[in-house]
Amino acid sequence: MKILVANINTSETITNKIRSVVERIKRTDTEVDVVCPEKGPVTIDSSYDEAYAVPPTLELVKSAQESDYDAILLACFCDAGVEAAREISSIPVIAMEEATYAVALTLGSKFGLLTEKRERMAMKERHVRRAGLLARLACIRALELSTADLDAHPEETKRRGLALAEEMVVKDGAEVLILGCAAMAGYGEDLQKQLGVPVLDPTVVAFKYAEMIADMGVTHSRVGLYSPPLPKEFN
Repeated sequence: MKILVANINTSETITNKIRSVVERIKRTDTEVDVVCPEKGPVTIDSSYDEAYAVPPTLELVKSAQESDYDAILLACFCDAGVEAAREISSIPVIAMEEATYAVALTLGSKFGLLTEKRERMAMKERHVRRAGLLARLACIRALELSTADLDAHPEETKRRGLALAEEMVVKDGAEVLILGCAAMAGYGEDLQKQLGVPVLDPTVVAFKYAEMIADMGVTHSRVGLYSPPLPKEFN
């Protein structure tokens, strides 16, 4: 089995962190390439960043079609460009946010979401609403750290995350917690040990999800939502 993990920002440190996590958790028979675009935003902190990151990410998806990958994981919790990526890919494209929500639903009645900055909370709620999962959302809490800070300061991130997570469980009724940024890859185990509830690291969840989909030998349907785009010229 061969999986491409595409971090959609250009941060080498976040890419290396994701690589370290997936190399640790992958099956022994799974081969992994972890890459990021050469151009684009160094981190994803806004809708503008997401939009700017999509074209270089789609180029990575196009290139993957020429190799023998069994699945592609877009390693960003915002799932930017996933619909377009699936339209141009015959290989299953796994979306990190979508996959993590799917697993969270099996582990408890309601989930809580830790995100970066307060300004991103409205967008995260919109994503949950779009997925039809508002009834299963207990809360969204902001760490008040940028994506770069989440990556550069793991102990501070965990300290703030633990304080918020305890409130999310006790006050908000969250039974499952989600680390809502790929820059927090590898932080989930420590938090779960201290909290005693499932803490989902989207990098771990989405990668194992990708292995499962590849094992099943299925890909997204090509007859409706993810139909290939009509051939045309682009000026």
